[in-house]
Amino acid sequence: MSQVGEHIESLLQLCLKGNQRAQMEIYNRYYKAMYNTAFRIVKDRAEAEDIMQESFLNAFTKLHSFKGNVAFGAWLKRIVINKSLVSYRNRKKKNEVSINDTLYKVRDNDVADANDVDTEQLAQQVLTAMKSLKENYRVSLTLHLIEGYDYEEICGLMDISYANCRTIISRAKESLRKKLDPVKS
Repeated sequence: MSQVGEHIESLLQLCLKGNQRAQMEIYNRYYKAMYNTAFRIVKDRAEAEDIMQESFLNAFTKLHSFKGNVAFGAWLKRIVINKSLVSYRNRKKKNEVSINDTLYKVRDNDVADANDVDTEQLAQQVLTAMKSLKENYRVSLTLHLIEGYDYEEICGLMDISYANCRTIISRAKESLRKKLDPVKS
């Protein structure tokens, strides 16, 4: 286990004992990534912030159930994704539209190196194009390409069949290609 992994493990042991400094340290290490994960699914800054906060509270209160079979960050991300999908589904049932759809661009406060400018611009173009996809295309591609979930995991998260999942992701990729290269369409 790496030093970082050992340090996280010791922080988690302190969190189990109710140590608030350890909880704050865990929060500081993971909050940006968890916020970005929630935001990519719900596309609303305030809602993503709420989901992130609720996920941390849930994680700290249920920390005793964390078995360590996966990295803590992966376990926490699963909580965030599940809460994000529940929120997304609830909003979809109510037929609400996010008022922040135009604010989809999420960036860390880190300054990109000059060499990374082209890569950053390309990534922003992809994210912007993903924003304009149909909702189920956007969510499935986010889970698959950005969050790294496989088809079976996405089937469970989105409550769809394996064949439907493959079809949705295939069509979403094709739609994204067309949006990114309109000359060929």
